[in-house]
Amino acid sequence: MATSRKPIDTQQGGGTAALQRPPAEILYADQLARLRAKDKDPRPPGWALSLKAARSFILGDAALDIAPKIVAPVASIERMLVTLATGRGLMLVGEPGTAKSMLSELLATAISGISTLTIQGGASITEDQIKYGWNYALLINEGPSPRAMVPAPLYTGMQQGQVVRFEEITRAPLEVQDCLLGMLSDRVMAVPELSGEHGMLYAREGFNIIATANTRDRGVNEMSAALKRRFDFETVFPILDFDRELALVQESSARLLAQSGIPKTVPEPVLELLVSTFRDLRGAPAKGDGGGSSSSDGAMDRLTAVMSTAEAVNVAHAVGVRAWFLEQREGSPADLVDCIAGTVVKDNADDRAKLRRYFEQKAAKRSGTHWRAYYEARHRLP
Repeated sequence: MATSRKPIDTQQGGGTAALQRPPAEILYADQLARLRAKDKDPRPPGWALSLKAARSFILGDAALDIAPKIVAPVASIERMLVTLATGRGLMLVGEPGTAKSMLSELLATAISGISTLTIQGGASITEDQIKYGWNYALLINEGPSPRAMVPAPLYTGMQQGQVVRFEEITRAPLEVQDCLLGMLSDRVMAVPELSGEHGMLYAREGFNIIATANTRDRGVNEMSAALKRRFDFETVFPILDFDRELALVQESSARLLAQSGIPKTVPEPVLELLVSTFRDLRGAPAKGDGGGSSSSDGAMDRLTAVMSTAEAVNVAHAVGVRAWFLEQREGSPADLVDCIAGTVVKDNADDRAKLRRYFEQKAAKRSGTHWRAYYEARHRLP
């Protein structure tokens, strides 16, 4: 599915508070304005911000009261910005839930001031959904003409000099992927239905493509070698530090709960249970661990389910929603057991068994009131 949206009118329908998920250019409009006002550094052609200001937008700048929006190494963000400034396409790869889509949105916003020229890869997507289509009433009455054309994200991005995001590119058919070759190499799109000057669209300065692919789906429609050569690849890794991941889950879940009209946040001890469980089940170091094992009391088998930070945020949100809307209280370890089961236990019986073993082998041995309550609620697992 491809989308090519106009800027959203936040005054309609109650402003940003009425939007379930405002795009970055609206959510951080004040920060972007401050950065533009202070940005005196040279900018690549077609860019809304300099590389320094774009880096500050993504990673934060205390002097300008710009909060960091993602946990990532500075060197990695700088490499991405340099890649896009050279005109090369950028491919973000990594495990599901490592915030690749969020990162591509932030990059597009910093560079173009708009992040909504988005193509969502999938088995049903076609070439005209990413390039251009037609208003068939006008097409029948007038024949092919610029007025009858309906631009898709790729056409709009080239025409206006803006970044286009291609999410989950390896889920799109190979013939759709390879239609990007000309746009990435020659920066031109042929429109054979039109004649004269309208028959060729040449990209304006600022146009580029940011694509994402998760490592579990990359084999669905593996990219051709020709297309891979036109991208620089950057791997997005899970958050390694427990405290940073906990802080991110705490901040993100609090924002989601506020948007849901819930006056309470999930207590920090419950969030510690959540983050510890996710890290244990994906083999990451737990709190206080110095090594690479999941914890000091033995390693757990990794689950096939996606135990990402993004999923942890969704579970924390569900804990708060369950506790407040059902019983008007803050979340508890028992709520966490109920909500985590839906994330971990999907259609894999082995994962269900591994989760039960986790409670018997890990949670049972942890000390503390919340860990005890967590373990005692294990009967709520499906």
